[in-house]
Amino acid sequence: MLKVAICGGSGYTGIELLRILSHHPEVVVTAVTSEKSAGKSVSELFPHLYQYSNLLYEPLKAEAILEKADLFFMALPHGESQEKVDYFFRQGKKVIDLSADYRLRDAKIYEEWYNVPHKFQKTLKKAVFGLPELYRKEIAKASLIANPGCYPTSAILGLYPAIKNNLVDLSSIIINSVSGTSGAGRKSDVAFSFCEVNEGFKAYAIGTHRHTPEIEQEVSVLAGKNIKVNFTPHLAPFDRGILTTMYVRLTKKISTNQIVDVYKKAYAYEPFTKVLDEGRFPNVKHVRGTNVCVIGLTINMRTNTLIIVSAIDNLVKGASGQAVHNMNIMLGIDEKTALDTIALFP
Repeated sequence: MLKVAICGGSGYTGIELLRILSHHPEVVVTAVTSEKSAGKSVSELFPHLYQYSNLLYEPLKAEAILEKADLFFMALPHGESQEKVDYFFRQGKKVIDLSADYRLRDAKIYEEWYNVPHKFQKTLKKAVFGLPELYRKEIAKASLIANPGCYPTSAILGLYPAIKNNLVDLSSIIINSVSGTSGAGRKSDVAFSFCEVNEGFKAYAIGTHRHTPEIEQEVSVLAGKNIKVNFTPHLAPFDRGILTTMYVRLTKKISTNQIVDVYKKAYAYEPFTKVLDEGRFPNVKHVRGTNVCVIGLTINMRTNTLIIVSAIDNLVKGASGQAVHNMNIMLGIDEKTALDTIALFP
C-alpha cells in the first residue's frame, strides 16, 4: 500500500481527495494537515468521511510528516505551496500540487499574474503539467505534477482536437465559463455567502483571471506559437460544476457531424473525456461527483464559427479527481482506480 499525505486537507479539494481515496485499494492516507483544525479527527469535521475517524488533522510541519508518506498531495492556497513542494520533492517524495505554483513554466509570467516571485525555479523546471489527455507519457515518468486549474481543464480539453487538426483560426478564441461557488474555496467571504450569491449571476475578473495564462500556455504549445485568448469567468448560484462555452472561427468548411467525429477519434481511448452526438450538449448536473469532462459541439453556419461546450465537476475533474488520475498514472496502475466508482456518467 502506498502511503499518502494530504496537505491542506480541510478545504474543498482536500475533502474531495479524502472522499475519493477512501475507495482506493492501492493507497492509504497516513497524514492530513490543517492549521485551524489541528487535533480534530476528519470525521468530526466531515461526518460523511466516517472511514477516517482515527485520522487527526495536524499542523503542516514538513520535517515532522516527511516519513509518514511516499506521495504528497498539496492542496494549499497559491503561493503557500512553493516551499513545501520544493522540500518534499528534493527529499525524494512524489508530489502532486493542486495550487497554481508549478503550473506556469515561465516564472516571470507566474509573478506577473500571482504577484509572488517564484523562488524555486530549478524545481519548477521539473514539474509536469498534469492533464493526462495531453501529457500521459510525461506524467508516468514524473515525480512532480502540477495539477491543472479547473477552468483551464474545461477549456483546453474543449479546444484540443480542433487545434490539433488545424481546423480553427487561433486569433479568434473566445472562452466563457460559468462556475459554482465551490470554485472560490472553503472560506468566509461575504461575496460568496448565500444571500449574495443566491438568485444572482455575474461575470468577474474580466480579462484578468489568473487562469488565463495557463490556458494560453497550453494552447500555445498545441499551436506551436504564442496564442492569446479572451477568457471571461462567471459565478452562478450552484455548489459545484463548470460549464465552458468556446467560440472559434473555422478555417475550412466542415459539418457538425464531421467535427463530432474528429473529437470522438481524439478522445476515443480517454476514460474520462466523453464527446456527445450531434445535437446534444452537456449539463453540469450530469457530471456532478464524476471525473468526467463532457463535450458537445455545433457549428454556426452563418458565421462559420465552431461552438464547443464542455462540462466538468470543478472539484473532481477540475481538481481532486484529476490529481488521483495523475497518481494512478504515476504508479502504473489502472487509471480508473477509485474514479469510475465515485459516480457514473448517465
